[in-house]
Amino acid sequence: MEPIVNHKGIIATLDRVNVDTDQIIPKQFLKRVERTGFGQFLFYDWRFTQDGKPDPKFELNQEHNQGATILVAGHNFGCGSSREHAPWALHDYGFKIIIAPSFADIFYNNCVKNGMLPIRLDEKNVYQLLNKGADSKYELSVSLEDQTISGEGFEASFAIDPYWKEMLVNGWDEIGLTLKYEEEILAYEKG
Repeated sequence: MEPIVNHKGIIATLDRVNVDTDQIIPKQFLKRVERTGFGQFLFYDWRFTQDGKPDPKFELNQEHNQGATILVAGHNFGCGSSREHAPWALHDYGFKIIIAPSFADIFYNNCVKNGMLPIRLDEKNVYQLLNKGADSKYELSVSLEDQTISGEGFEASFAIDPYWKEMLVNGWDEIGLTLKYEEEILAYEKG
């Protein structure tokens, strides 16, 4: 996985609450087991009209959100079923960081395990970001090392479990973390 230490990027705003994994990646696209190729189906039922054309009213289709790597959303993001395909789709689309007041627990853990940084911020700060990015490009700098977020007229800090922080800063998944102890494992197996 790619480490996340400091990241600077455009935000895309999704001012919706209770966005479930069925909306993030609809069930008809879950036939693959690879982690790639799902970005094209992200928010499919919202992004596209019935005839398959991009819906200009949907947030991610608006010009100021193009190229965004940070998604800002409302409460309870990632609720619903525990499908790991949801973080795969978000990551494949280009998001590295998701900011919301709250996340479904399984979704939060799946994000970190797949190299994305989910950040819980209080509602006041999230809605400030939603307003700043609603109609024009807005850029944020996120420092995982310092656990801070900054942008024009905005500063906040966030908490993260030290275990998850170490995993993301080093670009480790759980297998990579295990392989860090490969010599000790081999010595134990021989002994």
